[in-house]
Parts: sequence; C-alpha cells; structure tokens
Amino acid sequence: MTTTELKPPIFLIGNYRSGTTIAQKLIGLHPDIVTWYEPRTLWLYADPARRHDEFGQTDATEKVTRYIRDRFLEYQSRNGGRQIMENTPSNVLRVPFVHEIFPEAIFLYITRNPFSCVSSMELKWQRTKTFKGIRRTLSTTPVTQIHYYAKDFIKQIIANKILKRKYTPIYGPRYKGIDRDLQEHEKLTVIARQWARGNQKAREDLARLGSGRVFSFRYEDLMQDPEPVLRRIYQHCGLDCTDDIVRTAKEMIDPGRQQKWLRFEPKDLTAIIPEIRDEMAFYHYEIPQPLR
Repeated sequence: MTTTELKPPIFLIGNYRSGTTIAQKLIGLHPDIVTWYEPRTLWLYADPARRHDEFGQTDATEKVTRYIRDRFLEYQSRNGGRQIMENTPSNVLRVPFVHEIFPEAIFLYITRNPFSCVSSMELKWQRTKTFKGIRRTLSTTPVTQIHYYAKDFIKQIIANKILKRKYTPIYGPRYKGIDRDLQEHEKLTVIARQWARGNQKAREDLARLGSGRVFSFRYEDLMQDPEPVLRRIYQHCGLDCTDDIVRTAKEMIDPGRQQKWLRFEPKDLTAIIPEIRDEMAFYHYEIPQPLR
C-alpha cells in the first residue's frame, strides 16, 4: 500500500536498557501499528560527525526535516500504511529535535530503576557490535555518511578483539562532555551519568510539550501489573486494547529481571549514588537497603 500522508508517529522515549524494547513489542501487538527499532543513524543525519547526541530545534532544518519525514513515510508505505511506533534510546537527549520534525507526534516516556539500568549497561559496554547490528545500523544510513560509522565499528573491534580491552570505546547515549568523563572517571560513574542526564533532559523537555502530550510510566509497574499500564498506554495512543492483546502481553512479560545489579560489590554501587540520587527522587525510586 502506497500512502501519501504520514500518520502521527508514536515515539517511545526512554534511556538505554530501560525496557524500551519490550514496551515497543507490547504496543506493536496492535494490528494497526508497525514498530521501527532504533534507526539510530537516521536521527544523526543533521550532523553525523557530532561527538554527542544532543540535537535541538535549530538542527531540524528544512532539509533535515524533509529527509527524516520522507524516510518515515517510506517505512509506513512499505508496511501497509500502518502507524509507526519508533524507539531510539538516544532520543532522550533530543526531544526538542524530534518534536520540531514531528509536531503531530504522540509521546510515551518510560523509566527504570537506575541500578538495573547501570548493571545492564555495564554488560553492554563490554560487547562489540554484532554483524547483525551493523547491518541494521547501515540499513538506515545514507551512503554518503557510511564512513562516519565504519570508523567507530573498526575502533570497537580493535579495542575488544585485538587489544583485549574490557570495554568498548563508547556505548549508549553520548551526553555533552562524555569524552572528557571517560578519561577522568570510572566506567560505572559515566554509565550512571548516562542514566541521570538522559532522564533529566528527557523529563524536562517532554514537560515543555504541555499537559496531556506525554504518557509516562515505569518499567517496573509495567512488568508487575501490565494490564492497567498497557491499557493507559493504548488509550494515550488512541488505540483499542483488546483482551486478546492483554492476554498475549502477559505471556510475553518476565517480571523476574529486576535484581541483576546485585552482582556488583556494594561499595561500587554506593560510589555512584551521588550521580543518580536527585533524579531517582522524581520517579519514586528508593536506594536499596544494602546500599544505605
């Protein structure tokens, strides 16, 4: 089906390892929705050489806006004209940019306990990108910009496979100043700042969109009692949440994935509490008893 009008995209805003993938899959259960998983380089089209992921309204030039909207329309057309539900975690740092390009968009915002995020992120920092991941990244990259990303892939392979370093050069959202922090601080501190700064910026930028524009929810609430949260998500998106969808969603959810951070020494987690304490309070997360 070829469509000439773009339906309002649904954007799931959430930090890396915050449950965006499972949340996207649950929303994708609706027959009128097609999910688009992390077209990361598409969002970097305005400036692929930038050393951070913070893009603002002024980056959404006419050329950039036209290019990104055209790619969304192409994706919608290739998928039967269904409404796009998109998830790129680095967009926590560029909500104004996304909104400037898609003023009609629907926004969802997911948060997760920082200790779970930090634990999951730390493991991701240890892994090089797979060839499947590279293919997916390059599939949304303009040919004229491929060289920007090829260089990063080579650096990852050299760091992990040849130099046998524990961590890749960089993973996840690149906030302003992350390169300096990587030289001056422990990896867990940088990962904690990725969580805190990404969440703070997304929270503040989404609040500026106005009342009723965003539905916010916690990963833990979705896992522990999925039906009411899922029904509210669907309602916010203007979708009908049937009993069959709820039943399927419950079968997909594994609520027992909350405590993997216990693999760290308490002293290592205690050291990052100053980085995350203030932002935790906004989402009513408490510091675990062993770390108090």
